[in-house]
Amino acid sequence: MTGQQAAIDQHAKTDQQASCDQHAKTDRSEPADFADDAILKFSCNDAIARLTLARPKQFNALSGALLEAMTAQLQAIANDEAIRVVVIEAEGRAFCAGHDLREMLALETQDQYRELFAACSRMMMTIHRMPQPVIAKVQGIATAAGCQLVAMCDLALASRDAQFAVSGVNLGLFCSTPSVPLSRNLSRKQAFEMLVTGDFISADEAKARGLVNQVVDPSELDAASFALCQRIISKPQVAITAGKQLFYRQLDMGIEAAYQLAGQTMACNMMDAQTREGVGAFVEKRKPRWAQDTSAQADESSSRIG
Repeated sequence: MTGQQAAIDQHAKTDQQASCDQHAKTDRSEPADFADDAILKFSCNDAIARLTLARPKQFNALSGALLEAMTAQLQAIANDEAIRVVVIEAEGRAFCAGHDLREMLALETQDQYRELFAACSRMMMTIHRMPQPVIAKVQGIATAAGCQLVAMCDLALASRDAQFAVSGVNLGLFCSTPSVPLSRNLSRKQAFEMLVTGDFISADEAKARGLVNQVVDPSELDAASFALCQRIISKPQVAITAGKQLFYRQLDMGIEAAYQLAGQTMACNMMDAQTREGVGAFVEKRKPRWAQDTSAQADESSSRIG
């Protein structure tokens, strides 16, 4: 590595960490009761943001306050170009047991229930729309809206002892909102089987069905999560940003329109300096000399494919 490139890399890393540190100080979007007993914790290091669900005694159930905090923090992260990837994890023995049922029972009107489920959908769609890849890091159980959260994330890693279910049907409540991402990750029959039986599936079965990407021993979950983040961060930011947007948009299109959008995306991507350096390096049989990603490059590419 040349002295100039080393200086560029160090400058990029310093800028990323400074942005993460400032984000942690000023943009945490915490509810008023966030203190030592925070229900959602945020940290950022080396362009990796971590959101930690912190209601372990309630198996990290998604209360209204937690949903609101997650949405606000995810929106802040989405606007921070120094953050390249997001990990959603949880404290305690469970990843997430779904909605807070005690809180749900306290509601009295249909409008109140509509707002609760709308708040959950807003949080899930924030994950879907944000430019950074979002990784679910799962230990213990992920049930109902917790399983929905795993399905909604772009990628998922699971501890070998993790279990997954959409078990609302056991209580007489069909997991309607979880069915949305579940039916888009699993085959229809596999998703519907989970929804109408409420049965748990193992981490290995979840991987076989397409709900998670990797299954590792509990002691290896942190390392596997970090390794996946590093693999993503090592790629040019403009490609990841444009690629995530294209990937989900084309899924909702007919095949002809999808090919048109994909071709337009690749044409715009090829005009980026980072992309041309990467392709040129491959042709010239050398390592690419990546410059620091700029927000202008990512924004310009996104606007071209919008």
